[in-house]
Amino acid sequence: MDNAKVFCGTSNIPLATAICKYLDISLGKAEIRRFSDGELSAEISESVRGSHIFVIQSTCPPTNEHIMELLILSDALKRASAREITAVIPYYGYARQDRKVKPRAPISAKLVADLISTAGISRVVTVDLHAGQIQGFFNIPVDHIYATPVFIDYIKNKMNGDDTVIVSPDAGGMERARQYAKILNAGLAMTDKRRPNPNVAEIMNVIGDVEGKNVIVVDDLVDTAGTAVQAGKALVREGAKSVSLCCTHGVLSGKAIENIHDSVIKEVIITDTIPPSEKAAASDRIKVLSIANLLGEAIKRITKGESISTLFN
Repeated sequence: MDNAKVFCGTSNIPLATAICKYLDISLGKAEIRRFSDGELSAEISESVRGSHIFVIQSTCPPTNEHIMELLILSDALKRASAREITAVIPYYGYARQDRKVKPRAPISAKLVADLISTAGISRVVTVDLHAGQIQGFFNIPVDHIYATPVFIDYIKNKMNGDDTVIVSPDAGGMERARQYAKILNAGLAMTDKRRPNPNVAEIMNVIGDVEGKNVIVVDDLVDTAGTAVQAGKALVREGAKSVSLCCTHGVLSGKAIENIHDSVIKEVIITDTIPPSEKAAASDRIKVLSIANLLGEAIKRITKGESISTLFN
């Protein structure tokens, strides 16, 4: 970690602190201010000249505020003569707007990628993108980290592989589900999902055998938990013994936690790519796993010019 420093915005200070602990370095000193009219300003409180800077910032709600923090902090670092700036974005906001789903609609994930590049960021590290092809929106290197190792360790200690079936909530998530099923030597199934409106899901069918099995639904994020609740009902209807949900990003907006508690879902397993609310942290249905060591190891390997992909082999 010679000549490398870690800074963070305000979105996920606990995660940034844990990453620094893993790397055995101090968190960089910077101050982000808000003026009375809502404008943001960043001031770097130590020399960064010639350093490789890693900025930890999840663009989670309030998404627009956190994106602007990342851009302004990165601009301040660039103007302070940082040699290289890597944005570590555990949760990439706007990732669900990765294509035009109707005429005259934006592709906001691409717009955010352009803003990041314009701010002077030279590399992006992110975790479990909603769609892998978002990497192609950037004209700079993107290291796509998978939370799989964190979840696999937890699931192995909790579940019996012979009784476990991994379920994808839709066809788009089958590659992720297949990877989990292969590592855990578990069965594989899928639900047939329709989404008539944003944050509204209808589960029509279950494809695969889940009768008498402990089912784990794997997805990249859980937002209002509407899809998860509907999937849980359908899986229990098909004879599943228990239903758990495994998602990297716990957005948990609106009445998500209430929806989870009123559902058949036994446990929701998330990571700290988004800091859990007090309500989520206190819930006996929600388990938060830390991704700090995984990101810390990725940062260490980037500074040494070593492979990151071997983390997942």
